[in-house]
Amino acid sequence: MENIIYNGWEELARTFIFGVLAYTCLVFCLRVSGKRTLSKMNAFDLIVTVSLGSTLASILMSQGVTLAKGILAFTLLIGLQFLVTWSSVRIRWIRRLVTGEPQMLVEDGCFLKTALRRARVTEGEILAAARSAGVADMALISAVVLETDGSFSVIKGKAEAENSSLVDVRENRSNKVG
Repeated sequence: MENIIYNGWEELARTFIFGVLAYTCLVFCLRVSGKRTLSKMNAFDLIVTVSLGSTLASILMSQGVTLAKGILAFTLLIGLQFLVTWSSVRIRWIRRLVTGEPQMLVEDGCFLKTALRRARVTEGEILAAARSAGVADMALISAVVLETDGSFSVIKGKAEAENSSLVDVRENRSNKVG
């Protein structure tokens, strides 16, 4: 029966050496790929991050994964992430497919019930976001937007139509409830 506590120095040395080398390679790949790889995460970025972590764990813990395979996996994942983000900056439908669209949840202090239901967000979560933004009166809020990374943006005051930061937000003006 194989010992589950200790199997010899060779396995420990392999884990240590592969860990240092794989970690160094991962940091290098992330630095080369640019700041976008480490930016605030949307669902797509989360998938890439989890995949990188899983790959690192496989390199460290699995005897069947060579360092070369692990480095190839890192490079492939980061390369695909770079390609998709590069494309999403240039092609709108790819951007919508990968990151989605921000969703208006409150407009002019009124909850948009259909949008809240579609986004699976409660009025309590919106009220908490308003409090976090330092707003006590919902009537002072022009909009609350669910961003593509899952965070809430609370917009105070009125925006001029041509300078509005809400230009790319999917709106649902029906079912307002004050």
